[in-house]
Amino acid sequence: MPLTFELPNDYRMFTEEYHKQPGATWIVKPAGRSQGRGIFLFRKLKDLSEWRSKEFGSQQIETPPVETFIVQKYVENPYLLAGRKFDLRIYALVTSFHPLKAWLAREGFARLSGELFDLEKIDDSRVHLTNMAIQLKTQDKEKKEQTKKSCKWALIKVREFLTARHGVVAVEALFQRIAGVIMASLLAVQPVIMQGKNSFELYGYDILLDEDLRPWLLEVNASPALTGTDSEDYRLKFDLLDDTLNVLDFEGRFSGLETRIGGYDLLWSDGPVWTTCPNPSICGEPTDDLRKLNIFLGARNDRVGQLRQLRDCLDEKRNRAQRTRHG
Repeated sequence: MPLTFELPNDYRMFTEEYHKQPGATWIVKPAGRSQGRGIFLFRKLKDLSEWRSKEFGSQQIETPPVETFIVQKYVENPYLLAGRKFDLRIYALVTSFHPLKAWLAREGFARLSGELFDLEKIDDSRVHLTNMAIQLKTQDKEKKEQTKKSCKWALIKVREFLTARHGVVAVEALFQRIAGVIMASLLAVQPVIMQGKNSFELYGYDILLDEDLRPWLLEVNASPALTGTDSEDYRLKFDLLDDTLNVLDFEGRFSGLETRIGGYDLLWSDGPVWTTCPNPSICGEPTDDLRKLNIFLGARNDRVGQLRQLRDCLDEKRNRAQRTRHG
């Protein structure tokens, strides 16, 4: 993840780092706001100092702040789609932290900025932020509808685009690495999470790619917004919620050993969950090591067919067990 400091507590440490990287671009984000509110970029320390005086006044470091902000090193070489910056929204469902059990949704989407990327335009939030609320500001109704369609790509479309440009092997490695970033973040907080026996959490991960196809973790959203912005977004989130309830399995239908339920693939179950690549020429791995993390981000989501197969398989197991008991 980008080099990050918490304000106001880490202000002195940040200024030391700032002087080591003259001319670098930094981004300030409030910890407790949404939809891009309060985010801005800067290069001159005086801009941050003026903002800091306005936000915190003469407040001492020892005094708990009214609101916490973070300042991050800005990723200056983002990967661009049609000349525009974007980030990926990936959904992770954690059904237990002790032991840790996490699922990744196959479907997600990319959020694109509405303006062409230009690092010199650091004051234009529409260039640097992908939040839909930012992109829809000061637009008439017709243009807002066009923006909603052009500023969001399905994850499968992003994967197809990247595959066409970089090949199957590089893109598979990228998505495996994204899964690794997500797991690293969950393992980092696992020791301090206090979880009730029957609790769970759906997280929305925001991942940025740079031009070297390196994934960067921007933020993790607890209880991400699930309001559909258009018909396709509604369908995606409806299916996501439906499969979340399937994974939680309130009716006790599943065996607990499933590695896929609908649109979710099991990534971690008190340890990494591996799958074997069926085609070495596609996966690009040597024949003596075909294991991969059990994730299929951006793959075709045949969730309905999979759920039917899962139901039929469970029914057959139950029928066999009944026949064995009666036999």
